[in-house]
Amino acid sequence: MDGTIAPDPSVAPDLEEADFDDWEDVPESLRPRRKLPKWPFVLAAIVFALVVGIVAAWPINLPYYALSPGPVNDVTDFISVDEPNTVEGDLFFLTVSLQEVNVLEYVAAQLNREVDLSPRENIRPAGTTQEQLRDQNLNLMNQSKQNAIYVALTELGYDVVFEGSGARVTAFTEVSAAGDVLEPGDVIVAVDGTPVEFLDDAMSLLGGRAPGDTVELTIERPVDDPDVASERKVVEITLIPYRALNEDDELIEDPDRGMVGVFLENGETEIVFPVEVDIDSQNIGGPSAGMMFTLEIMNQLTEEDLTKGNRIAGTGTIRQDGTVGAIGGIKQKVYGAIDAGAVYVLVPDGNYDEAILAAGDDITVVRVVTIDDALDFLATL
Repeated sequence: MDGTIAPDPSVAPDLEEADFDDWEDVPESLRPRRKLPKWPFVLAAIVFALVVGIVAAWPINLPYYALSPGPVNDVTDFISVDEPNTVEGDLFFLTVSLQEVNVLEYVAAQLNREVDLSPRENIRPAGTTQEQLRDQNLNLMNQSKQNAIYVALTELGYDVVFEGSGARVTAFTEVSAAGDVLEPGDVIVAVDGTPVEFLDDAMSLLGGRAPGDTVELTIERPVDDPDVASERKVVEITLIPYRALNEDDELIEDPDRGMVGVFLENGETEIVFPVEVDIDSQNIGGPSAGMMFTLEIMNQLTEEDLTKGNRIAGTGTIRQDGTVGAIGGIKQKVYGAIDAGAVYVLVPDGNYDEAILAAGDDITVVRVVTIDDALDFLATL
């Protein structure tokens, strides 16, 4: 050893006593350490927490549906008739897109004027699966198509025939002559050999009989067989004295009037159209295209172009009496009509006020109560 004592690294040198002409001459080991600010670390921690929260919440759906403008469909693409007339304008039916939302989608929907949020139970009631909701909407669409064809053809003067399948048993009276013979779901298709198409037929054929009379009922009974829908049976029932509650729950008895003791409803009814009309709804559900289906069928079957070359959108259910019913998501449908370049949008009376607010000056809103209102408006173009 040469006797040199090494400096203690734990003791910081006094820079004031050191003789340096310039800061650059100060050795790195002798310079004081700068304290880093804390805010970048705090900000980084906050950002990290947000990212972790977003990633964790991303797959979690909230109990809400977002309603946004859906596809705008040219009705011509959905309906076909034999030898359709040529038209220059366009009729569109409007749809709404439904989507369950997560946290981010919920926030985004709040910032988008074209999107509304609806509690899940308003769209899909508790206990209803997504598949059940879809099946329900497809059934509503099928009924809407039948109504549209019926209304269109009757408006054009065609004779439309209804064919019934019989009178269906729904329940039994407290005292019944048929409890051991018939079952709920049985369809009476004949009484004493006379065919029954509708409930009124069965009531007429069974009326005016006395207790003790025997009637022969031909029934179709549903069976659990994928290859056979039902089996036909003939049963005999001896009528009993009439005994039932009236609308005020008062017991009415008539010892001279015979009854079977069942509650009945119309069975399946088929509408026989004199013109072949095909509507391919392409797995779109719901009844709100009914009015526009009706107008398109009429447009294809008449020589005059109802649109007069205009682009006309619309929405609304259709009943067999021609009444146009209110629908959901009218705001989104109006926005969809505007985006599609429609000049007019036909809306049900029950949706008119909300449609006006959404339309502003971008499209003309036409109030419709019945299909005749829509036709009257088109006649003014």
